Amino acid sequence: MEDAGAALDSRTLSNKIVAISAGEAHTLALTGEGDVYAWGRGTLGRLGTGSEEDSLFPVRIHVRDRNRRVKFVEVAAGAYHSLALADDGSVWAWGHNTYGQLGLNGEHALVPRLIYQFFELGSPGAFTDESETSSRTPLKVSSIKAGGMMSLAIDNVGALWIWGNCPQQSSSSEGGFSLVSSFIPIPVWNFHGHTVVKVACGNEHVVALVSAGETYKGSDLICYSWGNNNHGQLGLGDTDSRLQPEIIEKFSQGSPWEVYAVACGAFHTALLALDNRSSDTTTSVCWTFGLGDNGQLGLGTTRNALLPKPVEGLLQNVFLISVDCGLFHTSVVSSAGDVWSWGMEKGLGLCPDARFTGTDAGDALSPLLIRCNGPYGPKFPGTVQVACGAAHTVLVANDGYKLWSWGRGRSGVLGNGRTTDCYAPSIALWPPLIEDFEEGGLDHVDGVKNNQGKGPARIKEMEKRLSMATEETRLLRSKLSMMEKYASLLHGSIFGKPFEEQDMPTFLLQNSGTFDIAKEWESMLESSDRDRLTRLELFYRNLLTGVKDKLLKKRIQEMVKECLDT
Repeated sequence: MEDAGAALDSRTLSNKIVAISAGEAHTLALTGEGDVYAWGRGTLGRLGTGSEEDSLFPVRIHVRDRNRRVKFVEVAAGAYHSLALADDGSVWAWGHNTYGQLGLNGEHALVPRLIYQFFELGSPGAFTDESETSSRTPLKVSSIKAGGMMSLAIDNVGALWIWGNCPQQSSSSEGGFSLVSSFIPIPVWNFHGHTVVKVACGNEHVVALVSAGETYKGSDLICYSWGNNNHGQLGLGDTDSRLQPEIIEKFSQGSPWEVYAVACGAFHTALLALDNRSSDTTTSVCWTFGLGDNGQLGLGTTRNALLPKPVEGLLQNVFLISVDCGLFHTSVVSSAGDVWSWGMEKGLGLCPDARFTGTDAGDALSPLLIRCNGPYGPKFPGTVQVACGAAHTVLVANDGYKLWSWGRGRSGVLGNGRTTDCYAPSIALWPPLIEDFEEGGLDHVDGVKNNQGKGPARIKEMEKRLSMATEETRLLRSKLSMMEKYASLLHGSIFGKPFEEQDMPTFLLQNSGTFDIAKEWESMLESSDRDRLTRLELFYRNLLTGVKDKLLKKRIQEMVKECLDT
């Protein structure tokens, strides 16, 4: 039994997803064993597989440092780049690097590259004067975040670093707001003496949760924001941009609202908070502000919100465990398995599509409940986290062992082996066929792809087989749908009501493969009540009458034809 338990634990860690992050058109997943998987659009190397080819299903990213397997503990996806944090505090990056968001002074990276810049920096929280460089302690990162064209990191003493396309003051901007490119991580000195606990960023704005005192005590977080504010995405009551962090008054020190999660879309922000005044510590509220053109704020209107406002329309007395923002949509998840989305095109994030007509068309200005189809529904069991890309949404549920996705499907961003859009949750291909990838030789040693393997060819072969299986499944579903319609029509005409699962004859529910139709017919008659037998008799009489009439008409037609021929 102990051996079986050990095997189960190993399987659990390798197949269990503990975190996900979505970029513009790609998704990253982290397993309990510290492996990173990626899928979706491969342009600019954002998948880290060594090529720019798309992947229709999760592919494991192999990273070795000095022939040592790197174990990751966190992932973050920007618009076109990716970050991963290793258990030793090192940060790896790959993908788009035009603005230095990889922390590298160079071109785009097709495979994960170690950010050496952090080795040359000391934590700003470890000394009291910027000139006291001799007392700096080695910097180790404890958390990462990416958004748009920028990257952020929180080190092990709670200091915040930012690089890429950052909101900074430049000599050419005459003191006004601007975005400055930097491949060297820059410390945010405003929070010196405090602990940055969480951070999120959009295209050009940043929101951070920072301790009121020097250390975080569990319920003393203050919410700051800075950057571009042309749509009110900073939640400060105006549209003036900020180069320096400012406190969002609604979530300042002494506020009854305790913020515990934050997410940024391109031009809007969403927060999850608890009301300290309430005795119910399990009920949370989602607050949104910023751009509202497509209903991404969930406030029932398309107007912008310059100050945080609570989202109505969610179930009462629920604890929200995860929130994320796409380009123009937002999603939240409750601990009970409820999932809501709102924003562009029914909360899917898709651009208006000709296939949406009538009541199906239009943006969702208020939260729409997303239902889980199949045997799991309508709630998603064991919800873990939701992630929103530009126009797709990915949900980790079943305690980390299943992935659902919906929205835009181009480039395989949904991870279900297809490139078509999904307007309802579909199950992604998880866990992946690990042995197929291992045998393919897609190893990377010190960031160099091993081209001796047969990985690309094997992946293409798998994609071909998967495409054939998908087409076969589509045809079978089409046939099944036609048979269901025929059975329902026949059943309704006989018994006067639609066909339901409990009406299925018992012999079809057995696995014998054969049955005696006469015996089963007799059994059905024996089990039927008086009303059902009456309807059956009437149908049988009408059927016989109709058949006799048709036979008579056919015979008359034949006689007339014979006469005409002669």
